[in-house]
Amino acid sequence: MAYHLLIVEDDELVQSLLAAYMKGEGYKVSYAGTGKELLATLNAEKIDLILLDLGLPDEDGLTLTRQIRARSSIPIVVITARRGREDRISALELGADDYLTKPFDPEELVLRVHNLLGRANEGAADSDRLQPNVIESGGWKIDIGARCVYSPDGAEITLTNAEFNLLAALAKAPNRVLSRDYLLDAVSRDDDAPSDRLIDVLVSRVRKKIEEIPKKPKIIITVPGSGYKYSEPV
Repeated sequence: MAYHLLIVEDDELVQSLLAAYMKGEGYKVSYAGTGKELLATLNAEKIDLILLDLGLPDEDGLTLTRQIRARSSIPIVVITARRGREDRISALELGADDYLTKPFDPEELVLRVHNLLGRANEGAADSDRLQPNVIESGGWKIDIGARCVYSPDGAEITLTNAEFNLLAALAKAPNRVLSRDYLLDAVSRDDDAPSDRLIDVLVSRVRKKIEEIPKKPKIIITVPGSGYKYSEPV
């Protein structure tokens, strides 16, 4: 069954171009021209990935990113004319998985969509293995096969694909310092990945979800000048 993409864009020309690219790759495509239409579509249909413009007529895309992420881990690729560093960082901090500025290379967009959906689907393939890879320590459980994280009290922690990939990479190498470049490769597999600032943003997001006091982390530790390490919870 084809993946279902939601294109959220109020410019009909850009919307039609995006649809042509994605349909040409075999994806099913739905459309939304406003934030209201976006939320209505999410309530009515199963969407696998969202292509989101920030400049919608009724609501800012950054606000919508936060709203979507509060309820779902659906991959979000922001596509916008906004080139400012602050917009890029804000989008990533609020939960976007990737960020492209207009004009963009269609092949690059397709590659990023392929990669995000491929990582989202890895859990389904891995879960069929006889011996799923599960990391447990201090009551925390990271199920690599199912791509799930559980806290010591058994609650499932909702992570985006990028957040899970980051945490999994760190947890697979406990107490070992991993560089930002290494983590960037684990999170984004294309050759034109965002800057390593993305890793700092993702670490901040994951800490807010798994650390008791995010500003005084005990699980994901910063090693100045080197990167980060996963300190096994006790």
